[in-house]
Amino acid sequence: MYLCKEMWTLVDYINTTWLWWTVTIAYAAIILGVIAIVVSENRNPVKSLAWITVLLVLPAVGLILYIFFGRNIQNKRIISRRNRRKLKRLELRGKIDASKVKRSSVTLRQIKLAHSLQGSTYYEGNHVEIFDNGKDKFDALLRDISNARKYVNVEYYIFSADNTGNKVADALIERAMAGVKVRIIYDSVGSFKTPRKFFKKLKKAGVEAFPFFEVVFPPFGTRVNWRNHRKIVIIDGEVGYIGGMNIADRYVDGGKSFGVWRDLHLRVTGPGVAALQQSFAVDWNFMGQPLIEDPPSYHDESLDGENRGMGIQLLTGGPVNQWMNLTLMFQQSISTARSRVWLQTPYFLPTEGLLHALQVASLSKVDVRIMLPRRSDSDMLRWASFSYIQECLRAGIKVYLYDKGMLHSKAIIVDDEFATVGSTNFDFRSFEHNFEANLLVYSKEFNAALRGRFLEDQRDCIRVNPATWRRRPYLEKGLESVMRLFAPIL
Repeated sequence: MYLCKEMWTLVDYINTTWLWWTVTIAYAAIILGVIAIVVSENRNPVKSLAWITVLLVLPAVGLILYIFFGRNIQNKRIISRRNRRKLKRLELRGKIDASKVKRSSVTLRQIKLAHSLQGSTYYEGNHVEIFDNGKDKFDALLRDISNARKYVNVEYYIFSADNTGNKVADALIERAMAGVKVRIIYDSVGSFKTPRKFFKKLKKAGVEAFPFFEVVFPPFGTRVNWRNHRKIVIIDGEVGYIGGMNIADRYVDGGKSFGVWRDLHLRVTGPGVAALQQSFAVDWNFMGQPLIEDPPSYHDESLDGENRGMGIQLLTGGPVNQWMNLTLMFQQSISTARSRVWLQTPYFLPTEGLLHALQVASLSKVDVRIMLPRRSDSDMLRWASFSYIQECLRAGIKVYLYDKGMLHSKAIIVDDEFATVGSTNFDFRSFEHNFEANLLVYSKEFNAALRGRFLEDQRDCIRVNPATWRRRPYLEKGLESVMRLFAPIL
């Protein structure tokens, strides 16, 4: 009896030991396999080493973080070549041969870069209206939706079921019931708090509404990090909207935390609306929906041969692109500046190349100004953003902290002719992980108008004093430095 008991104890020990070693070896093989994948992707060495370090030092945590935030889908085809050619043919009307554009040599290089990065078509004969507050923007949008006769295509990161969201939804439902084709793309993560019944109500009324990269199990871990951050509307191919405002009350009234929400959004008319339509059509097709082949319909905003209207290009970016489109465009624009670079962004977490470009411009006596919110809707991003201010001040960059409320504007103004507004924050997430869209505007009139908005906001800012900034508490500096370590995944 005693011998039997000893034998069973030995068998249990062997089984337990065998199971432990099997699990350990399998787990080690998974970690090493993930490390091999990281190395094989030939990313930035600093990021690769960071992931390898996390996987080796904190294997369990590192594996979870990699599944959620480390996957690379670069060069994944978002639309077939055949369908892209179809869309390009629809864009031909209004297209200008870049070699015949009569603008400065610097502007021509910017136009050619955007075309090389993505095939971005350059359009002249446009008018671009600027909105710097949610009330005016949504009033205009609702009027344009009510006038739609053929179709309304809507793409937003956040589509909330609050007062503003319901107003837009009711306007879209009314048009859908009148026979207008209404399509909606919303981001699954951005609109996570929006009840499903909200979108079901839209679908019941005939609106086609679908989430981009829907976050559901089991593919949850492979999708949560890639978000469609674009804010685009196209109405009958005649009117387009693009910018930084989502559909939610806080973009109108500032929400519970801010008395003022300062933001930028653009209303576009003219040939360039076709570029917005093509971008929406690509995303719609990517979700498995039929290719949209509605022809663009617009009127040329040029007044005469001398007044060519505003020249524009649409540049989109995302984790599937071969190049970091928006990063390279921003870097080139900053590097070619001769008189000014004025930047507004809610989050300032630049790549090393962009930070150096800003520093070089300032050291070359270019007027470089960066405007950030003093209080942010994200404390982690505010702390990480503030960690870069000292390096900017050291190079002579003027840093302004917006003190009136939340500054959510995303704009870059360069010299007298170029400016860009869109959904792209000046941070790693926008540059590497999000699907973004920015309008590139080549116009002295638009540039001057945007400079006026910047100067208005500057009056509501506190300029950072280098001596005072250096004397901040050590605890505050330490917190900012720690948050900076997470900049690539914030």
